Amino acid sequence: MVRKRCLILVLLLIPALVFAQNTQKQETRKAALQKEIEVINRQLKENSRSNAKALSSLQLVRRKIDNRKELLAESDLEIKALNDSIRLREAEINVLERRLDTLSLYYERLVRSAYKSRDGRIWYMYLLSSERLGQAVRRMSYLRGFSKEMNRQATAVQETTSLLKAQKDTLAALKSGAETVRQERQKDMELLRVEESESQTLIAQLNRDRKKYQRELEKKNREIEALNREIAELIRKATSKASSKSSAKGSSKKAAGKSTSTAIDTKLNAEFASNKGRLPWPVSGTVVERFGSHNHPVYKNVKMPFNNGVTVAVDPGTPVKAVFDGTVYQVVIIPGYNQCVLVQHGEYFSFYCKMKDVSVKSGEKVKTGTTLGTVDSIGGETQFHFQIWSGRTPQNPENWLK
Repeated sequence: MVRKRCLILVLLLIPALVFAQNTQKQETRKAALQKEIEVINRQLKENSRSNAKALSSLQLVRRKIDNRKELLAESDLEIKALNDSIRLREAEINVLERRLDTLSLYYERLVRSAYKSRDGRIWYMYLLSSERLGQAVRRMSYLRGFSKEMNRQATAVQETTSLLKAQKDTLAALKSGAETVRQERQKDMELLRVEESESQTLIAQLNRDRKKYQRELEKKNREIEALNREIAELIRKATSKASSKSSAKGSSKKAAGKSTSTAIDTKLNAEFASNKGRLPWPVSGTVVERFGSHNHPVYKNVKMPFNNGVTVAVDPGTPVKAVFDGTVYQVVIIPGYNQCVLVQHGEYFSFYCKMKDVSVKSGEKVKTGTTLGTVDSIGGETQFHFQIWSGRTPQNPENWLK
């Protein structure tokens, strides 16, 4: 009986534990989305001081809308999980109530029977009227069993009553939680409508002042193209230098009858490659421009320059950290991107742009998490640009970062 009650308790607790784990994951994801939205709101506040930032503001608002939709999706999942759990609790409560009714009825009968026979002389007469000793022993055993059964039933009623109360308390908490999530979802729906309206206003502004924004876009495109040329040239020199060193060392060692080696740190190179998808982000923020080729978000016939990396909106003064062990190859200044740091990891390179207060120098060894400097605010925007290269080929950083 005790084992059965323990089994019932365990079976009732398992769904609660699973639900708690799922809820924690959803809350963590929602907190991350909310944090991104807060960063975007601060960026938009800075942009509001300049009418020239309509395109940047539109990108931020659209990113915020995406986050808001994800928040709504997470809330929908949470509400569904809560409703499922509520239904499960209600079913469990029904089972417990029926069990309690049965136990109470049986216990009532035992008590009533005991009450009728409450005079001790009746029990003695019952024993003394036995025809044989064996019959007296059996009657004594019955009376003892009757007493134990009453105690067992009393304990079962108490335990079931306590369990039923706990389940009802949990049910009340679940219903309260579901109501809170529904209210949060309603607020997010209202904010989403406001943000979509804001997006339409920015689109109208960009269309209304198309010539002015196209001139600004052309300037930005020239800066991006200059950046792409500069980084490509830096990496070409780095890889050419490594190749020439490798050839020289290889020729020398072949002449001496020894195996060849390269100037590239092959061990570091292999370690970097094996950490694809697990590298830490260099900054904490929200991605507003992704890798690859994209059309202008409003002027659909205008193609933007190929983006060799990602741009991340961050708070002013955000520290920039190395994503892996390596050596600082060079610190350069590029118009529109301020100070940039190129770190070499064997045949791989990581490139950190739009920085100020750079705290490393060329030739310096860095470790994963080493602070390279802080993000600069350029033209009223605080946005960090990051790239990863494999040899002379740019990689999508989001495929490498966890």
